[in-house]
Amino acid sequence: MQMKPLFHHRSTCRLCQSDAVEAVVPLAPIPVATPNIGLSAKGRDGDGIAAVLAPLDLYLCRKCGHLQLLDIIDPEVQYTHFAYTTSISLGLTEHFGRMADTVITRAKLAPGAFVVEVGSNDGTLLRFFKERGMRVLGIDPARATALRATAEGIETLPTFFTTELADKIRAEHGPAAAIISNNTYANLNDLDDPTDGIRRLLAKDGLFVFETQHGADVIRRMLIDTIYHEHLSYFLIGPLVPFFARHGMQLFAAEHLTTKGGSIRGYCQLVGGPHRPDGSIEKIMAEEAADGLTQPETYRHFVDRLTTLRGNLSGLLEPEMKAGRRIAGYGASVGTVTLINQFDLGHALETVFDDKPLTGSLLGPGYRIPVLPADALYEKRPDLVIILAWRYAEPIMAKHNRFVESGGRFVVPWPIFSVHGKAGKA
Repeated sequence: MQMKPLFHHRSTCRLCQSDAVEAVVPLAPIPVATPNIGLSAKGRDGDGIAAVLAPLDLYLCRKCGHLQLLDIIDPEVQYTHFAYTTSISLGLTEHFGRMADTVITRAKLAPGAFVVEVGSNDGTLLRFFKERGMRVLGIDPARATALRATAEGIETLPTFFTTELADKIRAEHGPAAAIISNNTYANLNDLDDPTDGIRRLLAKDGLFVFETQHGADVIRRMLIDTIYHEHLSYFLIGPLVPFFARHGMQLFAAEHLTTKGGSIRGYCQLVGGPHRPDGSIEKIMAEEAADGLTQPETYRHFVDRLTTLRGNLSGLLEPEMKAGRRIAGYGASVGTVTLINQFDLGHALETVFDDKPLTGSLLGPGYRIPVLPADALYEKRPDLVIILAWRYAEPIMAKHNRFVESGGRFVVPWPIFSVHGKAGKA
């Protein structure tokens, strides 16, 4: 039996279905295989998947302004054996606790209220609602993670969310007072069916809350490592307003967050719902427009800045490699795969260290980089370590001050290029 292709290309905007899409940020393709994808996917060979590259170009819809990837990995391969769990991310559990408090307040949730999370992972967020006496249900296609969450007391359906499933849940549990999607809504290629499912499952006075990477921050702050095939959409508020309206919903409020380098949390209700707009939508839309985020010219500046970053890193590494010095990386996330391929680091890194490795190696065209626990840094003793998990550069360097004291150097590539060690900062 012939296998499905590992990825395919769509030619229309996933928000408005227009074919007026333009490639505005050309990026190097990256391997389908990432640390989050379990390579034991049924009928697939791990090394075979690792050899497959998928395009990573960003497209702008000239009709509605949506920023997106149009090359889509088969979701069965990507999520059925998904390895990432919420609890491994530094500070995310605490963030979800604060989010639960906010949602409970905004939606005026009382004990017994029904709360659903689409893409609930290990149940970290839903646990906060359950502890407050609410009925909770998670939906997540990562089967092993979903079954483990259920065994630990957070009922989780191991499947994808659809309108059919929404109708089934409503028939069995009643309407949802709150539906939440945390860093999942942007991962969906077909947004129409799940959004219709959310509308059908939501109570008349219910609240849909989504948190996702803000496309504006990706461009403003050069968040290259957030661009990979799990994140198909880089949402701006402007295009989302008419999208939700077409689905009988109103995006009435949004807030900017610092998580993941810059995120937005949106609040939606059914048209005619009880929540009054607070002016935040208009404010964020005005900021997006002022930054020219619906104009291709803005993205040409992004590409120019990316070229400069490549030059900075290459200018440092080439003489180091010629001198025979050993170079490693720190942080083995999906974003690391993007960085390795955008900055051609596959030939330069002999090892990558990570505090909680999800994989034993990073595989790609012409490279297989071992991933080792962080303590192996002192056994391998590289001369230079590039902190690919740059958001955590300060705690990483504080934890491994002994590495610098023994003569090693750390490189922080973003947001300000700097070298730490020996002669200090450069």
